Amino acid sequence: MFEPRLGDVIDDHCIKCRRVTNHSIVSIVNREAAKVRCRTCYHDHDYRHEQAPPSKKELKKAELFKEVLSTVSPEESAAPTDSAAAAEPPSEKKPRARTKKA
Repeated sequence: MFEPRLGDVIDDHCIKCRRVTNHSIVSIVNREAAKVRCRTCYHDHDYRHEQAPPSKKELKKAELFKEVLSTVSPEESAAPTDSAAAAEPPSEKKPRARTKKA
């Protein structure tokens, strides 16, 4: 298995460059890279395991989704959907007649 050493070059996502670039290991904790330095822009940051942080838009969507889920009770959402779907037979749609446009 690969044991990282100070100064080794690894790939990671750089926030300043906004892409995966080469990084040098700056500090190690528990035999894993903890801090790295981008070799393109020389920005030091925590090692992110090549994962880009979520965008503000994604964070807002997750927050709104949790808020909506907190207002819905589990009894209301589970019971009516199962019985309503079984009670109503599927309706057939009749095709519409086509009209010519002048």
